[in-house]
Amino acid sequence: MGVLILSDKASVEQVRVVSEHFQGYIKVVVDIEQEILCAGADRHVDEEQELLKNGSKQSNLWGGGIDIETGEIDYNSMINLRPNQDNPSREILSKDIRSQFDEIVRKIFL
Repeated sequence: MGVLILSDKASVEQVRVVSEHFQGYIKVVVDIEQEILCAGADRHVDEEQELLKNGSKQSNLWGGGIDIETGEIDYNSMINLRPNQDNPSREILSKDIRSQFDEIVRKIFL
């Protein structure tokens, strides 16, 4: 399984590679500032680490996933637990951050 950092529309092959581990579901971590995402790891924390190595800032990274078959996006990840950023939940609570997250995930995967 390969971990990919993507900023543009994913190719059919890239989608296949990152979705095969969870049978059509892709875990993603999105950098809402740089408008990039990392996908293809078992855990959000691994994708988060890849983006941090790539120059992302922790405060801009949010986790969730997408079901490629249905196009349904979720906002659930342990990395989203951030009381210091008014997010005391695994879910992304901010409507603005959810909107940015959605836009980036849809641009790349749908």
